[in-house]
Amino acid sequence: MRFSTSAFAPACASPNPSEADPLRLYPDASGGEAAVTRYRVFPGMELDYRDVHARACRELRDGSGERLEIHHCLEGRVEYRQNGRYFYLSPGDLAVARTSSLPPDSRFPTGHYHGITVTIDPAAAPECLSCILSDVEVRPATLMEKLCPGRTVFTARSSRRVKHVFSELYAVPEDIRKGYFKVKLLELLLFLSTLSPEDGQTPHGCTAAQVTLAEQVKACLLAESDRTLTLKSLSQQFNVSEAQIKSSFTGVYLQKLFKQIYGMPVYHYIKEYRLEQAAVELVRSARPVTEIAQDAGYDNASKFARAFRDVIGVSPREYRAGAEYDSCAPQLGEKPVSLSDADVERRI
Repeated sequence: MRFSTSAFAPACASPNPSEADPLRLYPDASGGEAAVTRYRVFPGMELDYRDVHARACRELRDGSGERLEIHHCLEGRVEYRQNGRYFYLSPGDLAVARTSSLPPDSRFPTGHYHGITVTIDPAAAPECLSCILSDVEVRPATLMEKLCPGRTVFTARSSRRVKHVFSELYAVPEDIRKGYFKVKLLELLLFLSTLSPEDGQTPHGCTAAQVTLAEQVKACLLAESDRTLTLKSLSQQFNVSEAQIKSSFTGVYLQKLFKQIYGMPVYHYIKEYRLEQAAVELVRSARPVTEIAQDAGYDNASKFARAFRDVIGVSPREYRAGAEYDSCAPQLGEKPVSLSDADVERRI
């Protein structure tokens, strides 16, 4: 798509978006780190890069009026609540919501989250974006009313269309950033204007009891990761019947419930956890790889190496050799995050 410079009206010129404003997210008592880098793109329109390594954070939103927030998840998972149920954004998903429908605290079940948030203040933004680029007949206030009536959160699951809009925003060269943000934000809003509430997917949310059960099961799995837990042992641990564990109170099997919250079945979660702990041990000790493999439940070094590469991205020996140069090496008990080239590019 090609634009002429004359298409942008001087009356809607924005503050310099290359001047980034830092915005703090505040991790809860469980600790961690979180940061937001904010860019003012157009009047009343801002774009954030959010990088979180924490279980929960509190954000101090401006309470001066209703705003529209557009969230895209690149990595990790983020939880939101609606009508007493809990929902989760997975990598590639998109959510659109009013600020009044979002709680001040955000929870990240996997302990990390990377994504983009676009915030629009209809009172400060142009009434119609055609004043920025002709033929872009998008009105932010109308868009908010259409996709988010009442306190509804509009959710679009990962798709080629969503990926097309967001993927390039995670690797923007500095020399074109100022104009690129403008073009991509207009593209995003044009894309959203073609959607209707029926295009959104209403996922099957979890109850508070289900979330609590999944969290308790996860804690048990991590505390006893060196042994195999069965449905019978889990039912004894939490003083519930095997039927309740299977149904998770509402007919959703535990495996499905666990995957809905943490993004993977129980078996895969514990497998990844063991391999991530092996990665930590490779960094902090000089123990032989074969010993660390046995601690992770692998008697065969070749199988351990294949599994390790599948989860971590490199072989155990490569990981150990490169760890001293990697400032993002995981700490014990934390889920390591593999940084793609896009992630490195966007740490701006």
